[in-house]
Amino acid sequence: MANKKNTWPILQFDELKDTIYLLHHWTQIVGKVRLKKSPWQNHSWHVTLYVESQGLTTGLIPYENGSFEIRMDFIHHELRIKTTNGTQDRFSLAGQTVASFYQQLMEKLKFLGIQVKIHPIPNEMPDPIAFAKNNKKFIYQANAAQKIWKALVYVNKEFNSFRSKFTGKSSPVHFFWGSFDLAYTRFSGKKAPVFEADVPNIPKAVMQESYSHEVFSVGFWLGNESFPTPSFYAYCYPNHPEFKEETVQPKEAYWSSDMGEFLLPYEVVQKSSNPEETLRSFLQSTYEAATKVGNWDRESLDCDFSHFDQKK
Repeated sequence: MANKKNTWPILQFDELKDTIYLLHHWTQIVGKVRLKKSPWQNHSWHVTLYVESQGLTTGLIPYENGSFEIRMDFIHHELRIKTTNGTQDRFSLAGQTVASFYQQLMEKLKFLGIQVKIHPIPNEMPDPIAFAKNNKKFIYQANAAQKIWKALVYVNKEFNSFRSKFTGKSSPVHFFWGSFDLAYTRFSGKKAPVFEADVPNIPKAVMQESYSHEVFSVGFWLGNESFPTPSFYAYCYPNHPEFKEETVQPKEAYWSSDMGEFLLPYEVVQKSSNPEETLRSFLQSTYEAATKVGNWDRESLDCDFSHFDQKK
């Protein structure tokens, strides 16, 4: 049997950074609409976006006349809004600045009868510029956006497979627009110490509720100017001092003192002869390390549904 072709896209931050800048801001605008119109859910799960067949989606958002959905389509490179009343509108992503994207989205929502006013400042960014005033001339590159989305599709698949092996409380696999990463979290079921760290432009009360219970989290981050390396990460809260001393897989994974978490460069996974297996080894080994130092009750929390697959 021929080996399966490795189709994970190559991601070079320097080639993607202009598009990442735009998408980070645009997803914040879209995400804030969902935040404003949705009922609060634990750990801010009501604000996230989701990977779907053509890009990123809010899923259904309630409003006065039903529900609506916002999709960022990276195949046709447009933003689409659809309501459950059958009305819809769209605009092209090409040629947009942060300010023009913000203006168009607000106008389209108003045209469809969706009344919403969002906080107009980005979150989790140093020196943020108000959306309406950000006319920086970055070029939206369709090929770059598609590479980012395709990488998210592969990672989303593996994170969901990993999620299926846990029977305790866990998050969806979802995209956080504040930190601009795809993430998944498992919970031990125990309360955690009060979270005291500061995060730019996020109320401390929000962070304290997000980390109210012990967690193990994994994610995929595209990097930034100060750390231009798309990477997978894994951390636990509380961050036990012994965690960083644990041995994890694959051998290229390492502990970052600056980040306070284990990192695995995306390139290691992408270049692997078996990317899925390489990523799985990182997810499982960091989970085992975190639950060891955190003394989690794995006998109650772990599960294996593989025998159900055999009965399909």
